[in-house]
Amino acid sequence: MITNQELEFKGDQFPSQIVSYNQDVDSIYFNTDNNVILKITILRDSLIRFRYTTKGYFSNDFSYAIDKTQSHGYNQLEVVEESHYYLIKTSKVFCKIQKKDLKVSIHDIDGFTILEDEIGFHWEEHYEFGGNIVKMSKASKDGESFYGMGDKPTHLNLKGKRIENWATDQYAFNKDQEPLYKVVPFYIGLHNHKSYGIFFDNTFRTFFDFCHEKRNVTSFWAEGGEMNYYFIYGPKMADVVTTYTHLTGKPELPPMWTLGYHQCKWSYYPESKVKEVTKKFRELKIPCDAIYLDIDYMEGFRCFTWSKEYFPDPKRMVAELAKDGFKTVVIIDPGIKIDKDYWVYQEALKNDYFCKRADGPYMKGKVWPGECNFPDYTNPEVREWWAGLFKELISDIGVKGVWNDMNEPAVMDVPGKTFPYDVRHDYDGNPCSHRKAHNIYGTQMARATYEGVKRFVYPKRPFIITRSAYSGAQRYTSSWTGDNVASWEHLWIANIQMQRMSMSGMGFTGSDIGGFAEQPSGELYARWIQLGVFHPFCRTHSSGDHGEQEPWSFGEEVIDITRKFVELRYQLLPYLYTMFWQYVNEGTPMLKPLVYFDQDDMHTHYRTDEFIFGNQILVCPILEPNALGRRMYIPKGNWYNFWTNELVIGEKELWVKTDFDQIPIFIKAGAIIPKYPVQQYVGELQFDELTLDVYYKLGKEKSVVYEDAEDGYDYNKGRFSLRTFSLNGKEKELIIQQHKEGSFETGYSNFNINLKALPFKVQRIEVDNEIIALNSVQFNIDNTLRLYKDFTVLHIFGA
Repeated sequence: MITNQELEFKGDQFPSQIVSYNQDVDSIYFNTDNNVILKITILRDSLIRFRYTTKGYFSNDFSYAIDKTQSHGYNQLEVVEESHYYLIKTSKVFCKIQKKDLKVSIHDIDGFTILEDEIGFHWEEHYEFGGNIVKMSKASKDGESFYGMGDKPTHLNLKGKRIENWATDQYAFNKDQEPLYKVVPFYIGLHNHKSYGIFFDNTFRTFFDFCHEKRNVTSFWAEGGEMNYYFIYGPKMADVVTTYTHLTGKPELPPMWTLGYHQCKWSYYPESKVKEVTKKFRELKIPCDAIYLDIDYMEGFRCFTWSKEYFPDPKRMVAELAKDGFKTVVIIDPGIKIDKDYWVYQEALKNDYFCKRADGPYMKGKVWPGECNFPDYTNPEVREWWAGLFKELISDIGVKGVWNDMNEPAVMDVPGKTFPYDVRHDYDGNPCSHRKAHNIYGTQMARATYEGVKRFVYPKRPFIITRSAYSGAQRYTSSWTGDNVASWEHLWIANIQMQRMSMSGMGFTGSDIGGFAEQPSGELYARWIQLGVFHPFCRTHSSGDHGEQEPWSFGEEVIDITRKFVELRYQLLPYLYTMFWQYVNEGTPMLKPLVYFDQDDMHTHYRTDEFIFGNQILVCPILEPNALGRRMYIPKGNWYNFWTNELVIGEKELWVKTDFDQIPIFIKAGAIIPKYPVQQYVGELQFDELTLDVYYKLGKEKSVVYEDAEDGYDYNKGRFSLRTFSLNGKEKELIIQQHKEGSFETGYSNFNINLKALPFKVQRIEVDNEIIALNSVQFNIDNTLRLYKDFTVLHIFGA
């Protein structure tokens, strides 16, 4: 038989001329004469979805990433037909769709081009697996920068990089290595002082090219599925990030103890070793809230079991740890050991809950327990079963959190280190191969775990941590960046990864402090602690193969530095909790790279080290050995050196001197920073005052403090305390106004107010328009005073 190779291997194909269009409420359909359909849906005036099909109809519209509980709406939608294009207008942008080739360009209301197709949408038949390889090419503007994409271990600005998204177990990964554990196909573009975002919601293996192959072309493509992306217009980066986070969802508020310091190792066992570690923390007075148990707590690495040899009475042990303030967090992996006498395996087998190969047998792979089968977490019935398995761990034994690992999914000793492509998944009633389900497998495992822990820990709040994740996983879980290395380069990587994850909607993330693989020096560990306490999730974790990595493993000097910085984190817990509340309610990233803070300043576009912790604390880690200072960039505004109270004017680079027990930290002028007393664990102390560090500013600044019961769900019923402080500084006056919302009454009655950097000597104090004797508020010469917490206006007059 003679075949026509030219017809069989068609190469790239493109949409042809538009032949018709129609509108259905918020969606506009464009049909071409070669059967391509483009569906444009207006979700908000600045949020537009583009969905293409090449077969003349759309498959079922389903996404794990999109948060369906979030509402959308727009103010204006108008479709106009011109001679060569169609025009779709909202109140923020307008889109042009060319009639001859379906190319799209997007402009702001002033006509400035934000984003436009280069060759636009095209596709190539996938002869090996069927379907299409779907592709999109956009023209890149001169000087354009790119950010986001999750946990990529590379420069914060992705210009000139090519990215691959395929959740992969990468032990001891390197700088610039692709791919890693997480898949966040979302990027932010910035040019001409305007930001936009692209979220390519496709769970197949995807690629992004940021002007790597072609100088002025940005492209993204997938090895299957649809070309389905969301365009988000800023023009501020903050607008892009919050809109994306709203689209893919926000977490619920975690219990405050999860924001404390955590200690972990592969592995702490037996029970006597766990008790030895926790006892040492209390003896050295290094605060710590959680101790983690890795795979060795199990019986032969079987999930939901306990080693009778190492942990003969886990319920008693967990209760004793809790009395000393330690919450126990245990690991659970997806691999279920093939063992006819193992109850979890029996249940899954009986109910047909394991993933299968295309021709019928269960997917089998080697993980820690040996030969394993793997639950299909994309099946809602399996997720419900999995959630129920946590009853004993949580309700009976008292474990407070669960840590999902190896859920890329990782399989040992096979090419690709994961499932074969032909493994089948339910995909919530949309059956598919592993090619489509791979990148969301870990997220669906974390989701099922979250649903179980939440059910059994109630009325408290759940805590889940996952290694693998896809966009939207933040609704269910926190995360960490996987098996990093004890090296200075990885300290640099960790700093960037946290900033990038925060911009990518997954704020509750941390790195393994000190490095998981290999062994840090005392200096490296100290520098990592100094950075790690400013990350939302703060945990030391290491491989036992490489020695001890508890804070006391490096000598007295490192013990003192660790204590100093962990105590600082515990003092800042109300500030950190408030950051989290703003993230949950407004989608505001907890860590803000300088480019996010001030995108109009070109000097910020390639900064990697400095970041804003919350809204008012500037942090810059020390990232190289033997350093007693470093050069750093101070962004716009006035900033006080945390250690010296020296005022620095921003928008310049300078040398900042530090000692070994310091890193550069600056506080924004006008900030009011709340502080708790040092506790060894959250809830240890009942205290009668909240400290407020007030940094003088000539001008106005707002600060917020959010508080509640620190756990439970009463905050959803209005039982919270949200205090907004408005500071107004004048040459010889300082005015602080307070507004309180919520019905929660804090346990303390007073504020201990530290007035920092006042340019005048205090002569008179008025509270709510009444003159107050200085001794009645315990005013001291160091400008501290004690005041009842519910004042409305504090007015300080100077000479």
